[in-house]
Parts: sequence; C-alpha cells; structure tokens
Amino acid sequence: MRSEEDRPVAGFPFSAVVGQDQLRLALILCAVHPGIGGVLVRGEKGTAKSTVVRALTALLPAVDDAGTTRPARLVELPVGATEDRVIGSIDLEKVLRDGERAFQPGLLAAAHQGVLYVDEVNLLHDHLVDVLLDAAAMGRVHIERDGISHSHPAKFVLVGTMNPEEGELRPQLLDRFGLAVDVAASRDVDVRMEVVRRRLDYERDPEAFVARYESADEELAAEILTAREKLDSVELSNRELRRIASLCASFDVDGMRADLVLARTATAHAAWRGDSEVTAEDVRVAAELTLPHRRRRDPFDEPGLDQQQLDDALEQADQDAQSQVEDDARDGEPEPPENPEDRGPDEDHGPEDGGPEDGGPDDEGPDDDGPEDPDGPGGGVRATDRPSAPPAGEFKAKLLEVPGVGEGAPGRRSRSMSSRGRVVRSTRERGHGLHLTSTVFAAAESQVARGRTAGRLRLAPADLRGAIREGREGNLIVFVVDASGSMAARDRLSAVTGAVVSLLRDAYQRRDKVAVITVRGREAELVLPPTSSVDIAVRRLQSMRTGGKSPLAEGFLRAREVVLRERLRDPQRRALVVTLTDGRATGGKDALHRARVAAHLLADASVASIVVDCETGLVRLGLAAELARELRGGYVRLAELSAQQVAGVVRAAA
Repeated sequence: MRSEEDRPVAGFPFSAVVGQDQLRLALILCAVHPGIGGVLVRGEKGTAKSTVVRALTALLPAVDDAGTTRPARLVELPVGATEDRVIGSIDLEKVLRDGERAFQPGLLAAAHQGVLYVDEVNLLHDHLVDVLLDAAAMGRVHIERDGISHSHPAKFVLVGTMNPEEGELRPQLLDRFGLAVDVAASRDVDVRMEVVRRRLDYERDPEAFVARYESADEELAAEILTAREKLDSVELSNRELRRIASLCASFDVDGMRADLVLARTATAHAAWRGDSEVTAEDVRVAAELTLPHRRRRDPFDEPGLDQQQLDDALEQADQDAQSQVEDDARDGEPEPPENPEDRGPDEDHGPEDGGPEDGGPDDEGPDDDGPEDPDGPGGGVRATDRPSAPPAGEFKAKLLEVPGVGEGAPGRRSRSMSSRGRVVRSTRERGHGLHLTSTVFAAAESQVARGRTAGRLRLAPADLRGAIREGREGNLIVFVVDASGSMAARDRLSAVTGAVVSLLRDAYQRRDKVAVITVRGREAELVLPPTSSVDIAVRRLQSMRTGGKSPLAEGFLRAREVVLRERLRDPQRRALVVTLTDGRATGGKDALHRARVAAHLLADASVASIVVDCETGLVRLGLAAELARELRGGYVRLAELSAQQVAGVVRAAA
C-alpha cells in the first residue's frame, strides 16, 4: 500500500486557470484540429505557461493502443535532446545481441495522439525545431538512416513555451508554428488575488481542489471530442475563404502557410462553437492567433497585431468579398443588348483625340492641387519606426568568427566539435555517437583471433569507436561602445549605432549571446548583461547616453570581467569582444597608457577581439590601431566594414 508521500500529486485543472483566455483557446483549437501545427507561447516567467500546457493533456480523448484504452500522454522534450532521441534510431543492443536490424522509436512516437511539450523551445537547436514542426504538420514521421527505412504516425498537439528575454526564434521558425500567443501577468488586483488563492488552495489539498473542477474539465473534454467529430462537416464558403486570402495579402505575410493555418483555425473555431459554417467572427479570432508572429520579418520588429489595422483589413476583406458576390451574381444574368443612343460622347474616340493613351487629361499623374498625402491616396497604415542601420548590403558579418575550434555551444558562427554536425573522423574515446564503419573495421581485424569462421561478426567492447563531429557554435559577442564626447557627433554616432545593429542582427541569426558595455564619463556601464535577446540590446542602444570623457581602460577591464564570469556559467561558449571607438582615451590620469595595459590584460585572458576604428577627419592619430595591437586582435575602419575586410581581420587574429 502506498504511503501519502508516495501517492502521485494530481495536476492543476485546466478549468481552474485564471485568465489567459487566449492561450486556453489556442490550446483547445489545436486539440480540436492538430493539423493547425501547434502553439508557441511567449511570455515572462511566472505566467502559468507550463501549468496550462500540462493541464491540457487531461482534456484529450482516450487513445486506443494495441487493443487497450489509455489516457493521452504528455511527452516533455528536454532542451539537450539529440535527434536520435527525438525521431528514433537503430536499436544497437538488438543489433549487437541478435544481429538483426531494428528500429527504436523516439519521443515523437511516444507523443502520438497526445501532447508534445517543449519548454524553452527558443533554446532548442534549429534543426530539431524543424523536425518537430515537420512532424506536427504532416502527422507522420519518416526515417531513412543507417540502412533503416521506417515510418510511423505522429499526430500530436505541439506546444512550445519560451521567455523572449532569453532569445527569440528566427522568423523562419516562427512561421512554422501554427498559432502564437503572448502571455503576461494581469495587472488587475482582483485577478492576481484569485490566482494566488487558487494556487494556495491547490497546494493545501490537491485532490480536493481537483475534485472541485472535475466536472468542468469533463465538460470541456466532451466539447473537444464533439468538435473533433464535427470538424469535417464544417463548411468554409468561398466568401470566407476570400476573406482569409485578403487578410493574409493585406498583412503581406510570406508564403501560403498563413492562409492554410488561418483556414484550419477558423474551421476549428466554428466546430468548437458548434456551428456548421465558418463565419467572419471565426476568421477574426483565427487571425488574432495566426498572424502576429508571421509579421516579424526582422528580429527587431515588435511582435503583436494592431487591432485597428486588423479592423481595417477585415473591413476591406468584407468589401472585396461582397464585390465578388455581386460580380458573380451579375455574371449569371444575360447582358442587355447595346443601345447606340446610350453610348457616351467619348466612347468612339481613339488615342488621337487626346485620350489616356495619348497622355491627355485622363492620363494619371501627380496631383498638382497640393502636397501628396504622406500615407498615400488611401490613408493606409504607417510603418513603425526602426532603429538606424547602415545601407543594405554594407555590412555582412558572415565570416566574423572566433579563431580555433570550440566545444560546441549551439549556434551558427564559429567552428566547433559537438554532438551535432558532420562526422570528420573516429576516436577510441566515447565521442559523439557511434562511428559504425570504424567499429566494424576494428572488429574485423580480430575475427581470426576470436575463432570466427562464419556467421555474425564477433564484437568486443574494445572495438567500439566514437564519432568526432564538426559543426558550428554560437559565441558570446561583447560590444564595447565608446559613447564619449569625441564620438557623439550626430553622423558618427548614427554610423556606429547602425554598425552595431547590423552586428546584432547577425548575432541573432547565428544564435549568439550578446552583451553591451558603454564607455563614457568616468566609468564603463554594463547596459546589457549577456543574453540571447538581441532585440533588447537594440532598445538599450536607442536610449544610450553620450558625452563626457572616454575611460577606455575601464571598458576593457569590464569586458574582461564579463567574459571571465560567463566562462564559469557557460564554459562551452567562447567570447569575441567588438570595440567601437576612435581610440582617444581621456578618462582619468594617464588614460591612454592605462587603456593599453587593460587591452593587454584582456588579450592575456585568451579573448578574441576586433577593434572598429571610428576616427574621422583629415588628421588621424591612429590610436584605435594601437589598441588593436595591444589586444592582439583584428582591426577594421568603420567605413570599410564589409565581409571581405572582416574575413581578413579575423584571420589575422588567429
């Protein structure tokens, strides 16, 4: 008999969650129609993201499994999971023991007809996110590897949660999630009180608390099952399909995935309401869940959907749909015979009479009656302001990397040895996975000594060879930005900010962590500790204060402190310090000498670096170049910042 301590604790009921209505609706719609492609939940910590996701599993229909019925499963994917663990792999134990090829299913198979939950999905390696999203969209997994061809169903509700402060997903991966919801803690005092009250009640007596909401959860589960059964009979009319297509076109989303997901979501919402036909309200609800994350084309675009823009787009879509209905109605009526007397006076005139083809009075051109409307002839919607940036193509940091080979922090910048990547050789050590060919060759050399004349290969532990893989890693990019008076000229500061934004955009794409240190007055300020959220770095730069002296020594010492501290927290992530300055150290006594000493200390800590010389004017002191030599790193002028220059700089720093 189990003791009270051994008894499993009941999960928090779905119906007991206070607020988060949009998140709960998104999860329910994906439970009704798993083909929507999953939900991405973005929000700050402590907003019940994980609680709601885990509670969803209890609402899903029971699963028929090998002649028996079992509850739907919640499968949690750890951030450090390998591809073999996710999709499955060859069963080595069975191969070595019985000499048979066998497939061992992974987590995707275990999640079939249940929920696959990925916490901190933004920290998961990109190729694994692709695998998950492919399976969620197709409902099936195909494996072709290691001489094995295998396929199995994998229909599940995919839910990924993330804290944006820890880094964003790339727009390409954002688009792959069917729905996205931003969650935040309520600022309403009564709501916050109720959240705390229910949580305390649950902790005091979980079983009694769950029993209180049992009937509500059972009712929700029954409604989800009913909606699933009704889904195929819901009609999506041409009018609503035109509304969907018009919405996606007006928001200028890429590709056709948004149209498909919006249609599936609107259909699921109609089924959830118990209706047999998709209405305009279903389309609106679906748009609020489908479009916000697909509007982010750049890591620095703010997520979300402007309600006024949505209203305008829906109104325009409704007008388009109505016009099409009227056109279709007219197309079905016979045209009346033409009466010559009804013809207007200009209808017989050709181009020679000064018509539009001759550039006459009907020819379109600018309106001379006044200035043009800044929003265009139709009013329109103004684009949001973006941080200053250099002209397109001026900076491409494709080859900006840390010299040498790292240990493999997930990313896309510098060379690394890691569990992901291509196999380059074998080793007698454990390595990253089994190097099958080398293992077989090693065993073959000992078959005679082991007395084998026929039959299966005789293997011994000494035959095993590990695989050495080479891939790409992310780095810690520490920006030291000179914000002193000599750098504060408007044009120069704009160029510096633009260069940093370009570097940050590149850091976002390559899965780096970034830190920003500004140097001005008497100190160096760490305005952004190491983080994967580069859009926060851009916001900090936009509010950067300038003026005063330039204590560069303090800047280098602060960068060294940040790098050394981060090595203890994340030893696999190598650092690159990027300093943007004119080299004119003026903060404190003997400032230039102290800056050189501090630069030398940073170099002695084996930190890769690059100095971007921001000095302008006819007379150049060359102080930034001297600092680059003390740092034993690279050097490039701001005006010459390009892919070719950066490549030479990095190789010189090796």
